[in-house]
Amino acid sequence: MKAAIFTLNTGLYKAKKDSAAATALKRMLEQVGFEVKASGVLPEDKKVALAVLRRLADTGAVELILTTGATGIRKRDCAPDVVMEVSERLLPGIPEAIRAYNIRYSKKAILDRSAAGIRNHTLMVNLPEGAKSAKESLEYILPELVHVVEMLSL
Repeated sequence: MKAAIFTLNTGLYKAKKDSAAATALKRMLEQVGFEVKASGVLPEDKKVALAVLRRLADTGAVELILTTGATGIRKRDCAPDVVMEVSERLLPGIPEAIRAYNIRYSKKAILDRSAAGIRNHTLMVNLPEGAKSAKESLEYILPELVHVVEMLSL
């Protein structure tokens, strides 16, 4: 199983810094058998993110794409819009479950606009940007993500 992880954060992108969330997610994915083929920080730019996700899904380079960050209510928070536009089929239960899980820690979870969907044989999921929130969210949904990836490869 192959995966990609991208953080959408213009500040980190301009500063050429790594994402703590992506590092934590990479470790978790590798522990359950994923090979992380691509990772990095992208600017909060819808056109750039659309191009990256489309290319990865359309070439079959990866079966899972996780994004962190840019899921809120600011104009530049484009990650959910990208997943919704790129997806052929949405999976609303995944972000609903993450929000329900995270509301226990902060009411701000109700402001999260994360999305999840499928393009070709690739599952795409938005996660929170903070390393702790992203890690806990992935822990909560990881068995189901593995199941979806396995089902898509049949």
